[in-house]
Amino acid sequence: MRSAGLDLVKWLAMLAMLADHLRFVWPQAHGLFVVGRLAFPLFCLAMAMNVVRREPDTPLDRHHGRYLGLMLLFTVLSEPAYLWLDSGSTTFSVMPTLLLGLLVAWSVQHTQAAARLLGLVALGAAWAGSPCLMYGLPGVLLPAACVLAYRCGGAMWLVPCVLAVAGNLTNSWLMTHLGAHFTWVTLAVAAVAIAIGNGLLHCRWHRVPAVGRWAYGFYPLHLLLIKALSTLGL
Repeated sequence: MRSAGLDLVKWLAMLAMLADHLRFVWPQAHGLFVVGRLAFPLFCLAMAMNVVRREPDTPLDRHHGRYLGLMLLFTVLSEPAYLWLDSGSTTFSVMPTLLLGLLVAWSVQHTQAAARLLGLVALGAAWAGSPCLMYGLPGVLLPAACVLAYRCGGAMWLVPCVLAVAGNLTNSWLMTHLGAHFTWVTLAVAAVAIAIGNGLLHCRWHRVPAVGRWAYGFYPLHLLLIKALSTLGL
């Protein structure tokens, strides 16, 4: 059964991501970067909610394989588009971070040895490759933290909020300008993103357009479109 609240979280995440990337069309619109800080935590929350739909004692099956396969496919497809848009980036696109985060989240949710092993491998890869990952190791841990917060509740929800902030501090400009007002506003938005998403999940929504598998293709396609717009000078 679809969750209208979860679909709304996904819509907000995609719109925030789109706003963030529109900076490449309008470089002086610095506020778009701030709005964009909502996107990654909301994507991680949405991923976590998909993970917890399966019971902890459920073994990894074709459903998980299909999910992982789509993530792998669009991770590969997205990288050239991302590098074309942001040729000066020192990290991969957000997709490898989400892919590793999915594996770690599975290892937290499922008791199966294979799931735990995949999680350990992903965690090791994230630790070793953190400088090359967007949002670094905190970003990889964020979906798993959302899974644990969902299961434990209460103050545990502070953990993903802290990780969202830590992930943004892997941005070299923010890290070297900790005293700037812009930095504090940016980090505050990242900190409240999970709370906003959690609020949307618990509200009763009626007709929210479903976010299906087409959303995987939205990421590379919107990067290509924004690059085209920036090239045309629109």
